[in-house]
Amino acid sequence: MSIKLGDSVPNFQAETSVGNINFYDFLGDSWGILFSHPADYTPVCTTELGYTSKLRSEFEKRETKVIALSVDGVDDHKNWIKDINETQNTDVQFPIIADKDRRISELYDFIHPNASATATVRSLLIIDPEKRVRLIIIYPASTGRNFDEILRVLDSLQLVDSHKVATPVNWKEGDDVIVSPVVSTNDARNMFPKGITEIRPYLRYTPQPNM
Repeated sequence: MSIKLGDSVPNFQAETSVGNINFYDFLGDSWGILFSHPADYTPVCTTELGYTSKLRSEFEKRETKVIALSVDGVDDHKNWIKDINETQNTDVQFPIIADKDRRISELYDFIHPNASATATVRSLLIIDPEKRVRLIIIYPASTGRNFDEILRVLDSLQLVDSHKVATPVNWKEGDDVIVSPVVSTNDARNMFPKGITEIRPYLRYTPQPNM
């Protein structure tokens, strides 16, 4: 199965490091991040999971639940978490899915045979409260992900869902945003009282409207 932007993610039941879950029930009405790992006790994954754990308050602020996946079993996950906590100086509390049979990895297209026939690549999905895929990022197994970028994209997605704007190149929280092309300049002046800067009729900036 190939999952694309805008698709509804498939539901599943799974064992995790914190018990059995139904994926949809776990997400509830929250945003979600599902990210895969090639295997337990791997060095890059250890740093990723540790850093993600330290971002707990940032994800909570964005009403986002995090869940990881690795193609090993629950016992390995639990022992690995002890290593992560010790080496990364953190306390991992989000679940890690056990996927020894690679059922979920295959369902979500996390295994790319030309990269590895058995290990997952570093796939990451951002899932909105409607269970739709809003971001897909795929890294090779050797390269750790940039979770500061994941937070940046979350901020952008949540902003554009509530306002008729888009975010420009290298945008970060607090920067000016772009008025959506579907909004006329006259309407934009009423919609965005902080002001409009028109560079071209199709390129109009306004201060971030929710700040």
